[in-house]
Amino acid sequence: MERRAALSSQRQVFATRDPEEARAFVALRGYVLDVPAREASGVDMQLDGVYSPGFCLLHLGYGAAAEVRTTRDFDDYRLVAPSRGCLGAVLAGDEVAYQPGSAMLVSPTLDNVVRVARDTAALNIILSGVELRRQLGALLGEPLKPPLEFAARLGLREGWGRSLARFGRLAMAELRRTQSILAEPIIARSFREFVMAALLLHQPHSYTEALRRLERPIMPRDVKRAIDYIEANLDTIIGLPEIVAACGVPGRTLIKHFQDFKGTSPMRYMRAARYQKVREGLSRAEPEESIGDIAARWGFSHMGRFSVEYRRRFGENPSETLRKRRSTLI
Repeated sequence: MERRAALSSQRQVFATRDPEEARAFVALRGYVLDVPAREASGVDMQLDGVYSPGFCLLHLGYGAAAEVRTTRDFDDYRLVAPSRGCLGAVLAGDEVAYQPGSAMLVSPTLDNVVRVARDTAALNIILSGVELRRQLGALLGEPLKPPLEFAARLGLREGWGRSLARFGRLAMAELRRTQSILAEPIIARSFREFVMAALLLHQPHSYTEALRRLERPIMPRDVKRAIDYIEANLDTIIGLPEIVAACGVPGRTLIKHFQDFKGTSPMRYMRAARYQKVREGLSRAEPEESIGDIAARWGFSHMGRFSVEYRRRFGENPSETLRKRRSTLI
């Protein structure tokens, strides 16, 4: 038996050659793992990923051939993209094979069994059903009634699927670095919402037509209402659902008209406004205040990346802005 595990608040690395340990590990996360007796000696489970509220991103392989099912109370949506090997999935009675270049999207409301071929590994993106339905409700501007169910197959070699796969691989590589920018709660939530929005707006599902029928006009005052809410909550972790709830229009409509009226998205507007607040804070800083104190007040914790972006936006380092303030106090 071989086992090693390292845990932190987000990052998780796990490996084992013991079939029972593999079963126990996945059972804690709502899955049932079945390894045939003839495959038991080939088990070499390798998991590397990050777990955060409402979202998991991980690379996973079992070594041996296996079947994976979810328990009855499982409520997450899973996107599984093989990086090598082959997966076979039985979803609502239909069996489909997946190889590198394609991905399966498993909806929790559909009966499913995933058959993993020997020496297969895959990128997994797991999204909270509660959060995904909440995001869809924000885009629609009304409560959901029928269950949210996605088309099971997603191509990754062209179009938006190729872009999503590229972002997923980049995020996985970033998470393996120390001091990853995705460790910042605001950025991690933004990435989660990006993935959810991409799936809801581009992958066919049971509410696709309802989203396409949205034609509600939006007046500039509604955009202003969203801006007022953003400006009042710059020191709070908020996302699209909160902004939509505050301005009273469907999320997809808000995004489109925010772009029309402001030339950007609500989330990019909020990030720019936070940088502006930091700049104002540095320009009025008291002697005992540091750059880190002021940046953290507005949600920035990774000082290296913060400084690079600050310089790109304002043409000077944060320390230069602060130094100008210090010179006026002498």
